Amino acid sequence: MLPLLGKTKTMILTYSSSFTTRLLALHSTSTSTSTRSTSSPLLHRSPQGFFGSILRYKLRGYCSSRVNRGELMANNIKVVQNPDSISYLNQREAAEVDEILMGPLGFSVDQLMELAGLSVATAIAEVYNLKDYNRVLTICGPGNNGGDGLVVARHLYHFGYKPFVCYPKRTAKLLYTGLVTQLESLGIPFLSVDDLPMNLSEDFNILVDAMFGFSFHGTPRAPFDDLIQRLVNLQNYNEINKKPSVIASIDIPSGWHVEEGDTNGDGIKPDMLVSLTAPKLCAKKFCGSHHFLGGRFVPPSIVDKFNLHLPSYPGSCIEEEVDPDPFLQFQKWFDDVMAAGLKEPNAMALCTAGKDGKPSSRMVLLKGFDKDGFVWYTNYGSRKAKDLSENANASLLFYWDGLNRQVRIEGSVQKVSEEESEHYFHSRPRGSQIGAIASKQSTVIPGRDFLHQEYKDLEAKFSDGALIPKPKYWGGYRLKPEFFEFWQGQTSRLHDRLCYFPEEVDGTSVWKIRRLAP
Repeated sequence: MLPLLGKTKTMILTYSSSFTTRLLALHSTSTSTSTRSTSSPLLHRSPQGFFGSILRYKLRGYCSSRVNRGELMANNIKVVQNPDSISYLNQREAAEVDEILMGPLGFSVDQLMELAGLSVATAIAEVYNLKDYNRVLTICGPGNNGGDGLVVARHLYHFGYKPFVCYPKRTAKLLYTGLVTQLESLGIPFLSVDDLPMNLSEDFNILVDAMFGFSFHGTPRAPFDDLIQRLVNLQNYNEINKKPSVIASIDIPSGWHVEEGDTNGDGIKPDMLVSLTAPKLCAKKFCGSHHFLGGRFVPPSIVDKFNLHLPSYPGSCIEEEVDPDPFLQFQKWFDDVMAAGLKEPNAMALCTAGKDGKPSSRMVLLKGFDKDGFVWYTNYGSRKAKDLSENANASLLFYWDGLNRQVRIEGSVQKVSEEESEHYFHSRPRGSQIGAIASKQSTVIPGRDFLHQEYKDLEAKFSDGALIPKPKYWGGYRLKPEFFEFWQGQTSRLHDRLCYFPEEVDGTSVWKIRRLAP
């Protein structure tokens, strides 16, 4: 049976309202650009109305951040089973992609820069909350990567952060002077290198590395060599700080080799990396906690030309993107819920009806599932048990508000084996075991005091630590699915509804997918 907790996955979360996709894993990608390899990642904890997409890696476990900023987490998630299947660009390919984007495909530098900066800002807002990380220093280089950083600062200001900018080698081009004017109009301070403390953690919670991108060659010159060293030294300062500042690099960590990464092992070690368009080869060496990838705008012509393998962006629940096996599709969505940190992810509405046909519903907790079905445990004297004894047909409904998703499952129900119930019963905390015996579920009792007394008496009875016997009237049920519906909420109420129906094909039962009108 598949466990409900603790799976390690790489996944993408996409919010159609903000055109955002995020891939969770801790094995990541990096790249910053001077020429242009831009995209826009977005995340589930940022303001609405943004463009772009983000992927994020986490090596172990799930992202602990919760979705709690309005509708940000709005729409979707997709699990990528194998992170190694993602494409990584070398320096030549990255440059060629940019040339095509800004040539025959008609993208402008400022358009891509806006998408990139917004992506990075929303990634930061997704991971680092305002309460603990409100002061942000963006260190901008002279090229497009620096322009991305200027855009990041503007958006972070509107997200409620207090941004500062260090932009020591300003570019006279109109695009950049306009970005500077926009920041000055917001009262965002520009700091010189001399204004900065040697230990950047003294004044700032987040440091955005927007100095050099994938097109940079050679050794960084002053003052960027010193600034990079300050970021490197941050790791040493952080050992003695209670709350160290974090580093977020745009596209690649400045000073890294685009393809080989931190070759000497003494470079910047960012906590977050936001890759643009597609991960660069050096991203394979990234060992930070958060990796995001932006690139939803990449057209099929580029994907085909460079044979790119990028995660799909399920802003919609698309037939081509769902797994043909509904059990695996459910596992993917459940993994997404776990990663999002939603409360009671395994809560489900169980609907039953007795021989009189009158339906009744209640919330129960899913305790496991596999190809044989979905399992929960209860008292065999309860109303739902009575209904099931008269009518074995039932339905389950999962609703995950934070992802704007629901799953309906219909099928027949039977009891799990006594051995399976016994095993699960004794895996529960002793208090829960005692509670299962104390409560004769669905029977009328004189008051809560009666229930407490029953529990107290049983607690005393089993105070010696001896094995608590499972009552005969308590155990599990398994619903064997005969129908699945995966519902993904969308704007304008044009929701996606994909249903799985079993059909006989050449004597074998297979699942067929059909789309229903919302």
